[in-house]
Amino acid sequence: MPEGDTVWRQARDLRAVLEGQMLASSDFRVPAFATLDLSGKTVSAVESRGKHLLMHAGGHVIHSHLSMEGHWDIYPLAAGGRAGRWRRPAFTARVVLQTEFVSAVGFSLGLLEVVPAAHLEDVVGHLGPDLLGPDWDAGEALRRLLLAPGRAVGLALLDQRNLAGIGNVYRNDLCFLGGVHPATPIGEVAALPRMVDLSKRLLEANKDRSKRSTTGGPARGEAAAWVYGLAGKPCKRCGSLIRYGTLADPLYPTQAARDIYWCPRCQPQDPTGQNPSGQGL
Repeated sequence: MPEGDTVWRQARDLRAVLEGQMLASSDFRVPAFATLDLSGKTVSAVESRGKHLLMHAGGHVIHSHLSMEGHWDIYPLAAGGRAGRWRRPAFTARVVLQTEFVSAVGFSLGLLEVVPAAHLEDVVGHLGPDLLGPDWDAGEALRRLLLAPGRAVGLALLDQRNLAGIGNVYRNDLCFLGGVHPATPIGEVAALPRMVDLSKRLLEANKDRSKRSTTGGPARGEAAAWVYGLAGKPCKRCGSLIRYGTLADPLYPTQAARDIYWCPRCQPQDPTGQNPSGQGL
């Protein structure tokens, strides 16, 4: 599941082959930008901000968001300027950027747009401090989180306006490490400063890994997470069976409720004593 560490790696890999290179061609396969041609423009920078990926070229910024299934692939060009066979279905390609040496293809992107560089802050200016960026500020992230003390901690951690880069895997395991149920009001979370610090440490520890681990153990199977995706399995700390539910965000009523996992002993139930979804194992 793409989170801030995944996008950071994508930006790093794309930067290595695109930054400073002139685009020989560009092919935007979304209606709004189908006629846009950036050929002849030089890619001056590639960066990530939270879960957003930004490529600067010729006074424009190519802005993409991986969402749930997006990925950028890089294909070295062979003699005659031909790229190798794509590893993903062609119909899922949303953009193809080609230089003299490589073809970079964005597949299944949740968002793809091109904006004038002068308007970049209109697109990402709302984001909180980037957990893997030069602007990281733990104090500012904590301040933003506490602006709504009644909001569930599991919702506040996912809100990119508070701190940028946390997705559902990290938010579930951070709540476990903080010893709080995801529905606990954030103003009642005594361990919040520690959780903010842990969020930075976890993303930093995983940013260079192809597979993520929040436990410090092997980045595979059940050993890779504390509670995420482990409903019905024994807690690694106390042995209680991990429970599953969903947690909806009242601020975004049209969005589907997201999965939550918790240990009933290590993470006491929310103050109402109710499972947010009415489900559980």
